Amino acid sequence: MKKYNKLLGNIRELLEKGLFTSQDLRKEVENLLKFKIDAIVNKLNLVSREEFEVQKKIIQKLQKDLLNYKFKKRKKAATRAKKF
Repeated sequence: MKKYNKLLGNIRELLEKGLFTSQDLRKEVENLLKFKIDAIVNKLNLVSREEFEVQKKIIQKLQKDLLNYKFKKRKKAATRAKKF
């Protein structure tokens, strides 16, 4: 919170002295926000939509293969039970 207050104080001081225009202020705020957003995204280890879709397809295929395996196993067990 102190950093935030200090930043606002510095901005106010520059505006009062006329060294900082509203355009400069806008650019500075945009840069700070972009930096913060990038930091948050990096902390969350987010993936792109493309990577997500690839992983989703892989998982769906594995689920399908697992269901097929279970079905075949049950069918084989049922066939054995009928023989006895």
